[in-house]
Amino acid sequence: MHNRDAVFLEDLCPKLRDRRWRKSLHEFTGKSCIYCGENSESIDHVLPRSKGGLSITENCVPACLSCNGRKTDSDAFEWYRQQRFYDPRRSMAIRAWTEGDIRLALRLLKWAQPKKGKNLEKSKTQLSEDYSWQAA
Repeated sequence: MHNRDAVFLEDLCPKLRDRRWRKSLHEFTGKSCIYCGENSESIDHVLPRSKGGLSITENCVPACLSCNGRKTDSDAFEWYRQQRFYDPRRSMAIRAWTEGDIRLALRLLKWAQPKKGKNLEKSKTQLSEDYSWQAA
């Protein structure tokens, strides 16, 4: 049996292919929003569909519901520069993603992502040291 003779489940059910594609986008970023770093629950079109954006990997990024809702059909880069959580490293990652260099985008996102566990432990020890002189 040749590969071209086979019938694939994805051919019979295009929604399954779409679901796997969406899941893979979230897995690229570790299920975090490309804009703010929170948990991603949706897919955002960098160039909105209303302005001719396609549903392809280079134009679709994982986003939290908050960022996706606030961005609406604005230009992603212009909108992102106005946000209080703006990070130039994330902006470069979004640019790399849209240009098809997802490997570079993921490296930039990793660089921009704070090490939550280590920073939390550091802040707790610094806090206890800072206030140790007040206890008595």
